[in-house]
Amino acid sequence: MSDPSRPHGPRIIAIANQKGGVGKTTTAINLSAAMTAIGQRVLVVDIDPQGNASTGLGVGKEDRQTTTYDLLLEDIDLQSAIGETKTPGLYVIPATTDLSSADIELYSSEKRSFLLRDALRQPAMDKFEFDFIIIDCPPSLNLLTVNALVAADSVLVPLQSEFFALEGLSQLMLTVRDVRESANSALRIEGIVLTMYDARNNLSRQVEDDARENLGDLVYKTRIPRNVRLSEAPSYSVPVLSYDPTSSGARAYVELAKEVMRNAPQLAA
Repeated sequence: MSDPSRPHGPRIIAIANQKGGVGKTTTAINLSAAMTAIGQRVLVVDIDPQGNASTGLGVGKEDRQTTTYDLLLEDIDLQSAIGETKTPGLYVIPATTDLSSADIELYSSEKRSFLLRDALRQPAMDKFEFDFIIIDCPPSLNLLTVNALVAADSVLVPLQSEFFALEGLSQLMLTVRDVRESANSALRIEGIVLTMYDARNNLSRQVEDDARENLGDLVYKTRIPRNVRLSEAPSYSVPVLSYDPTSSGARAYVELAKEVMRNAPQLAA
């Protein structure tokens, strides 16, 4: 049974943006790996039916015996769902295409918006001693994403450094407000991270200026650059820190991890 008021649990961050191709899964994988590199124990919960975070963390489709579909819709033991990755201190609950139908199946449950919260905040989670849980959301504002927002302490939003980038944020912000008013009053915006940033490009600088003007301190100082190593790492099923720790992409995610951790209440206390 869930105990949402349980103290000292891991901090849960949902990484969400209903627009695809903004670096959401790349951020989930590499922020999590960067956190482990600086001493944190991290669980990635993949609730995107594409399962790209699972693949990027080295979990082959044949190894996904127990998944987030089972976590949401079946009464399963957490031990069977949580798997180790090749990165020490980094764990994952993988996803498969079975989640594609979960949105429909969830509607039959009275607690349809609270299932992920109940699963992640149960006392059985304590024995894993995670510092952070990172939820990789699907690129849509469906019931799976709502489950993530209800379960999370905060939302981290990747913002692609391209034209119209800010326009897609309004609907996400409205959804966050609705969830805050109806199901999770403590939910807050963790921050906005600029992704695919190219300092040589006038458009990237314009997007940054607009974001900082409109969103102020919510925008992280760290910017994630366009980086070949970041693009190549998923094909080897490892985070960029394992693939090329000296790359600009790896260094940027370590800096982002430090910023996120500085903002985490339980670490600042």
